[in-house]
Amino acid sequence: MNIFELPILSVIVFLPLAGALVVSACRKRAHMQSVSLVTAIANFILTLVPVFSYRSAIPGFQFEEYALWISTLGISYHVGIDGLSLFLLPLTSFLMIMAILVSWNRIATKENLYYGLFLILETSMLGVFVAIDTVLFYVFWEAMLIPMFLIIGIWGSTNRRYASIKFLIYTMVGSVFMLVALIVMAILNQRTGAGLSFDFTSWLLLNIPHSFQIWLFLAFFVAFAIKVPLFPFHTWLPDAHVEAPTAGSVVLAGILLKMGVYGMLRFCYPLFPAAIQVFTPWIIGLGLIGVIYGAFLAFAQTDMKKLIAYSSISHMGLIIVGIFALNMAGITGGIIQMVNHGLSTGALFILVGALYERKGTRDLDKLGGLAGRVPVLATFFMIIILSSIGLPGLNGFVGEILLLLGAFEFTWWVGALGATTVIMSAVYMLRMYQRAMFETERSQSETPISDFSLREKFIMTPIVLLVFFIGIFPSFFLDRIDVSAGQLLSQLHKHTVVAGDTVKTHPSNTGGDEYELHCAKR
Repeated sequence: MNIFELPILSVIVFLPLAGALVVSACRKRAHMQSVSLVTAIANFILTLVPVFSYRSAIPGFQFEEYALWISTLGISYHVGIDGLSLFLLPLTSFLMIMAILVSWNRIATKENLYYGLFLILETSMLGVFVAIDTVLFYVFWEAMLIPMFLIIGIWGSTNRRYASIKFLIYTMVGSVFMLVALIVMAILNQRTGAGLSFDFTSWLLLNIPHSFQIWLFLAFFVAFAIKVPLFPFHTWLPDAHVEAPTAGSVVLAGILLKMGVYGMLRFCYPLFPAAIQVFTPWIIGLGLIGVIYGAFLAFAQTDMKKLIAYSSISHMGLIIVGIFALNMAGITGGIIQMVNHGLSTGALFILVGALYERKGTRDLDKLGGLAGRVPVLATFFMIIILSSIGLPGLNGFVGEILLLLGAFEFTWWVGALGATTVIMSAVYMLRMYQRAMFETERSQSETPISDFSLREKFIMTPIVLLVFFIGIFPSFFLDRIDVSAGQLLSQLHKHTVVAGDTVKTHPSNTGGDEYELHCAKR
């Protein structure tokens, strides 16, 4: 049978759920861990099948599966992937392996619930990235909240209940706006005579009036902006990161934050092009505020987890600036930087968790002199920090240079302000490393501490290899992203109707089917 005829996406999505059911029946800790790890590894291998079988020259969704679910309401089980979601599947399954390995010796209570929740969370996150039917998307979107809420609330730190409730309230409020917008969109589709449908592909054919676009865009945008999180919807993130267990922080930073950007590109871009034109300056403004504000707050922190959390706000702000620059470089950079940020920030939380396990603190005022005592950990830490600040040859550089090219193409001062993240992230990240690794130890503790174990080396080595692979061979990723990014711009051009403006596309000077967006007065 042809690989394209297999229900590979359904297997990828629901295999972790099956693993969670098996884990729930286990009684021994070793069995729970083994089943969870084997399930996560098997699922990661499966996610590589679409990556290597993906036909990069073909626009639109691939590996599609369709079946009626609730026919009277026009709801179906419709899944598929394109270049926008292709690499988010292996990123999710890869980081889930890391999350399980990080938890290996750290969870002593309710282990079957803990590992089961992570596998259920994996199913929910993968479902978000493959869902084409919007009700299916919404079901997966909501389903992932409960496992993360419980992970933070049960296994988190001192203020875990406050952080988990705040996380749940923020995200559920945003989800209410999105649910209303989904219902309105289905009604608009019905009024065209096409029947009641929640299928995203049928919505692409709608000619939505300008006034409706404005309100529907805002409803979707608020839901996604909270998840990013974009300033001023960001206040739940530092609390959630600080209080979550290490594995929770890895998944939260590595995957959940990307869903906001993914949602904006998947829904807001093609469905509400006129609203995009109206709100682009304001959204770019919020993104720039997040870039600078997040960087200054990161610099002011002494808690390493909180520092990384605020750095995420800054970096995600730059991604928002890039994708709303409305050009090929910005969109492509935003898509690949979601993967890069997931790897680098997830790795930073793993490393900080390892330091906390050894020293009992994340406070920079109580650390120092660790480079000579844990040289392997310090080496991994340095590589990941250089990745995070965008050193050429590492993964962060690829995404940042494309995002900044897109920002400068939009207008020079947006690019200039966006570029401050490169300087500021280098300042606070290298300062954190210097204080923790090279300055005189402030605790005056002579208690010996161990360097990385074999398990911890096994966790960090593939992350570092991916960091170098993406930095040296970015074309492997960009070739598979370009067509979908160009299609987003094509849809934006095709459906845009803005009074007084016209949107034109033309091939890039470098050749190929890339697009640039130019707004000019009629």
